[in-house]
Amino acid sequence: MAESDWDTVTVLRKKGSAAQSKSKQAIITAQRKGEEVETSKKWAAGQNKQHVITKNTAKLDRETEELSHQRVPLEVGKVIQLGRQNKGLTQKDLATKINEKPQIIAEYECGKAIPNNQVMGKIERAIGLKLRGKEIGLPLDAGPKKK
Repeated sequence: MAESDWDTVTVLRKKGSAAQSKSKQAIITAQRKGEEVETSKKWAAGQNKQHVITKNTAKLDRETEELSHQRVPLEVGKVIQLGRQNKGLTQKDLATKINEKPQIIAEYECGKAIPNNQVMGKIERAIGLKLRGKEIGLPLDAGPKKK
């Protein structure tokens, strides 16, 4: 075998125009062939929207109201604590029973948690006391009966 057995092969490809490569059909064809297709979305392309002041900006500047999330009332936290202690459960035991973290129970008892109806429902069933509505602290089976 001689070392000059290699043949030189030149492959010429026809490149399409930029407009053709951007058409939907060209993109779909390239994807079917398995070619790499790069897409990018440009923010405010072709426009100078960086320094536009909208109506909402002035409205937000005038806003003075302090907004905050509603927290669990301390009364509810005390009911959770009493119900848990009556059942002989620690915060960790109660959390394990309802598939939540012990930190969640601590936050609810301290009144720092943002109320979540799913978590409140699980705690209600675990300790057997109502935590929502007007009858806070009553047993779950008590209350007005519907006919």
